[in-house]
Amino acid sequence: MSSPEISTVPGEAKRLRRVVVLGASGYVGGRLVTRLLDEGHEVVATSRDTSRLAGLPWADRVEIRQIDLLDEATIHSAIAGCDAAYYLVHSMGGGSGFAGRDRAAALNLVAASHDSDLEQIIYLSGLGDENADLSEHLASRQEVGQILAAGTVPVTELRAAIVIGSGSLSFEMLRYLTEVLPVMTTPRWVRTRCQPIAIADVLHYLVAVLGHREALDKVLEVGGPDVLTYEEMIRAYARVAGLRPRTIIPVPVLSPGLSGRWIGLVTPLSSITSEELVQSLRNEVIVTDRPISDIIQHETLGFEASVRRALNRVQSSQVPTRWSPEDWAPAQPLPSDPEYATGTVLSDMRRMDSCAKAEDLFWAFARVGGATGYYSAGWVWQIRGLIDQVLGGAGLRRGRRHPEEVRHGEALDFWRVVDVVPDEHLTLKAEMRVPGEAWLEWDIEEREDGRCCLVQRATFVPRGLFGRLYWYSLVPFHSFVFPQMA
Repeated sequence: MSSPEISTVPGEAKRLRRVVVLGASGYVGGRLVTRLLDEGHEVVATSRDTSRLAGLPWADRVEIRQIDLLDEATIHSAIAGCDAAYYLVHSMGGGSGFAGRDRAAALNLVAASHDSDLEQIIYLSGLGDENADLSEHLASRQEVGQILAAGTVPVTELRAAIVIGSGSLSFEMLRYLTEVLPVMTTPRWVRTRCQPIAIADVLHYLVAVLGHREALDKVLEVGGPDVLTYEEMIRAYARVAGLRPRTIIPVPVLSPGLSGRWIGLVTPLSSITSEELVQSLRNEVIVTDRPISDIIQHETLGFEASVRRALNRVQSSQVPTRWSPEDWAPAQPLPSDPEYATGTVLSDMRRMDSCAKAEDLFWAFARVGGATGYYSAGWVWQIRGLIDQVLGGAGLRRGRRHPEEVRHGEALDFWRVVDVVPDEHLTLKAEMRVPGEAWLEWDIEEREDGRCCLVQRATFVPRGLFGRLYWYSLVPFHSFVFPQMA
């Protein structure tokens, strides 16, 4: 492959035409691919399990290659013909021994890249004073950077603290702790300072250093404009999410092991992963003497603005479990994210086989509300409407515009039509007074034997502890209301 032209202007980025993303199925990698494609780069996306890439929105725009960084032979084929590589993998989620696995993977990449076409390796690492007593997690991330830098290919290492975006491990821990616990006892690590950064800003820097002469063989520290303690971030998150102020009670002693097990109970993160994150939180992680602003000028988002973007998936009136490319933003979940990336999603799903035609099924569920009602337990819906009115909501007073037709955006009792596909699908978003966000939707699946299957889902994203209590208090009613409705 011929080499791309290199600019002779000092500091000016060259146009690298073919880029390999190692870890494209990960949190940062999945979002970075979109940015690279938007910039006009040709992308090779890799993963140990390529099936994880198949459902991503950019899958048909990239070349997908399988890789196992613990098998050097697969690395040769994965990076072949590429000008630059993004190294966005680490093994912490795999449990104990992750530092050894990360060390071996980095050494394999160095060996494989020795006689390759690579002209730059860009690695996302973790902030932390190299001379401090770093946690095993942070020490391992920085060790990987040192191993890569010892190879023959120039390396650009970006170091970041907490990345703010739905799906980021640190942010998900912050989110769940704040939403679930209105009162919490906290150890000393909540007073450690850190410098969080929005995922959108991380992506900007990752793309900006690609081919940038002044970024080669450099360690660059990235961070947002705010330096905060974890306690301050908890309080700020509660404000942005519309939660009541959190009560934080300090305790003098709480070991990382106990903290990790407690976080494992109240969040979807495993206790092992939580303990490693807590260990890292004892280290102050702020930008000090190697800021990226020395070579790249960019205005970063503040912490509260970053949180607001990360939570925008709920405000966008889209059911969180649905992928909508048009509404996607870097901080929102991707299909490849871990389950916790979409937040707590509570649901009731019913599937019913039917010999009716698709258009007849659609006619039936498109008539809900108004004079028709909800096909089951009408008295329950009437009571819920009265409660909503007492709380200042619309209740059932709005009715519906037409007894059978539905249009996108129109009101229907205490619902709003947010998605409708004739003879296929209908989604209603609740506008009743509830501690969270709720949707009711129906889909029609046509089977090979000519019959249809009706899929009915009630979905709820709770806000805080009260939201969870609200849902579970209604489960007894759901058990007879929703089956009868379907």
